[in-house]
Amino acid sequence: MAKRAKPAAKRSAGSSKFPKVGAGELLTLLDFVRYAVSRFVEAKLVFAHGTTDPVAEAAFLVCEALHLHPDQFEAFATARVTSAEGKKILDLIARRVTTRKPTAYLVNKIYMRGLPFYVDERTIVPRSFIGELLEQHFGGDGDDEAGSLISDPGVVESVLDLCTGSGCLAILASRNFPNAEIDAVDISKDALEVAARNVRDYALEDRLTLYRGDLFKPLDGKRYDLIISNPPYVDAQGMAGLPRECRAEPKLAFDGGADGIDIVRRILDEAEAHLTPQGGLLCEIGRCRPQLEAAYPQLPLLWLDTADSEGEVFWIAAADL
Repeated sequence: MAKRAKPAAKRSAGSSKFPKVGAGELLTLLDFVRYAVSRFVEAKLVFAHGTTDPVAEAAFLVCEALHLHPDQFEAFATARVTSAEGKKILDLIARRVTTRKPTAYLVNKIYMRGLPFYVDERTIVPRSFIGELLEQHFGGDGDDEAGSLISDPGVVESVLDLCTGSGCLAILASRNFPNAEIDAVDISKDALEVAARNVRDYALEDRLTLYRGDLFKPLDGKRYDLIISNPPYVDAQGMAGLPRECRAEPKLAFDGGADGIDIVRRILDEAEAHLTPQGGLLCEIGRCRPQLEAAYPQLPLLWLDTADSEGEVFWIAAADL
């Protein structure tokens, strides 16, 4: 009687697509980063969630697996990794490639302006330029071209963050404007649950209030010295071509309508009624500047650049709305 074939050993997801790594072949943090970069490039991953290239993504993943802040990577780059730590890193690399989920979801963390925030699939992975602009243009140290838009952060008493998502920008605003009460609004119950966790982590329950609702509707006509927003602004063509990594995020956080500025229009049209006379609106719109300028040719929008962006965020004073 013929012998029955033994069933194949059950393999972990994606294991057949990875070269086998022998014990002792990868030793240091740098070794694991190099290996991760090779796998990421081979798999043609997309990087748009706080990192912009495979090297930065690999370093972030390795540091998080080892409970190190990204700023500590250089200090420990040649340090040896234990067998257990190496297994954890390799598992994360495999999951990043096979699931194509952003690393931030795999490790439940993202950094903005050097600060850690909790994230998961209930909210978009934050990667706004507004945090940098709050430091550049709202503290008396603005650059020569744009200057400081609010010279004394101490006079700002109220800030609103529309489409807050995980609450990161609202929390950064609380640090930039130490005397301000912060309100943050999102239409997503799931996103606000993540935001509430971050608010608790930074012990801001007494200064930062979360509201669920559609833009200004839950605010009962309140006015603010500053409104910030990173709303959905992907147009229909962009939505159709979102990479798999971005499709792991909530669609609601991307979809800006046919031309990408449906929600931005509403914010601009309604902002004046919610700003103090000396206030202003800071809004990120990605690559929708041509559409916005065509829709509002009469508005004196001031476009602010960052180290990694050009013409993706605008400022407009309440008096100009």
